[in-house]
Amino acid sequence: MALPVKDQLSYWGIAAVVFIAVLWALGDVLLPFVIGGGIAYFLDPVADRLERWGFSRIAATATITITCILIFVLGLVLVLPTMISQLIALIDVMPEVFSDLRAFFDTNFPALQDSNSSARQALSRIAETLTAKSGELVQTLVASFGNAINVVVLIVIVPVVAIYLLLDWDRMIAEIDKLLPRDHAPTIRRLSREVDHTLASFVRGMGTVCLILGTYYAVALMLVGLQFGLVVGFIAGLLTFIPYLGALIGGALAIGLALFQFWGEWLNIILVAAIFQTGQLVEGNFLTPKLVGDSVGLHPVWLLLALSVFGALFGFVGLLVAVPVAAALGVLARFGAQQYLQSRLYKGLAEQDQD
Repeated sequence: MALPVKDQLSYWGIAAVVFIAVLWALGDVLLPFVIGGGIAYFLDPVADRLERWGFSRIAATATITITCILIFVLGLVLVLPTMISQLIALIDVMPEVFSDLRAFFDTNFPALQDSNSSARQALSRIAETLTAKSGELVQTLVASFGNAINVVVLIVIVPVVAIYLLLDWDRMIAEIDKLLPRDHAPTIRRLSREVDHTLASFVRGMGTVCLILGTYYAVALMLVGLQFGLVVGFIAGLLTFIPYLGALIGGALAIGLALFQFWGEWLNIILVAAIFQTGQLVEGNFLTPKLVGDSVGLHPVWLLLALSVFGALFGFVGLLVAVPVAAALGVLARFGAQQYLQSRLYKGLAEQDQD
């Protein structure tokens, strides 16, 4: 005989509280394992495809590992030094950008020359703050990153966790399936497939979209001659994960830098704007429909809310688990709505009278 609904809710509620408490208490410790699990989940379809081609699971995992190491080494040698140098140069040049911006407004808007003007005072404060804090900002970011994440631990543990999880992924799923409550196993399996479909469509699809757009923006902006094209392309591609935010921030940053660098050379400024316009057209009409699809069910507002809440509560680990949790909650919410529409609470006495 199945447990009463009240008891089931109690057990599931206790499980949810324990999960939140563990995430809260062990966030920093769990970080390498969360990242490793995410990498294994992302690469599991590739391993399954290799198995269908005749590889054993060990051979598939080894092939994926070697390929990832080669890509990581090439990126570390070819891309990362340039990106870091451009990022530092961009931070250093920002005070000069604001100084030129203030001179531009002084020339074209004489009213701002009034020292008592609030706009004038605001621009002065911004320029002074950037001048004083530009070098300190880089040091703060590096120090914060070092304090929040032990880089050595990540480099050592994350690949090991990802390899072992990828190697045993199918067996672990089978073992978890054996532990499901028998009465609810079919429903849990169906909901799990829906969550997996949502995550696969969004995370894998948007990851590919981010990679394609980031590469396109970086290469195109560097060909135009924008000084910090690699960094701007990386930022725009990374933020594409959040709908509209990547194009908005990346486009504003690129066009602002283009105005600073190419002032008077209007063709180059128009080319920079056209690069982002073309990227948005391709992303909206081809990349996202083909790689992500329309059935993901993660609304941009829901995604932003999940990232904000989990980031505030659990820090960097919260940001990593926000998307999977948001996807699972979205699936559960749709399931709950379907159950409600079939319940007596929704149909009421009118439905009984019709019967």
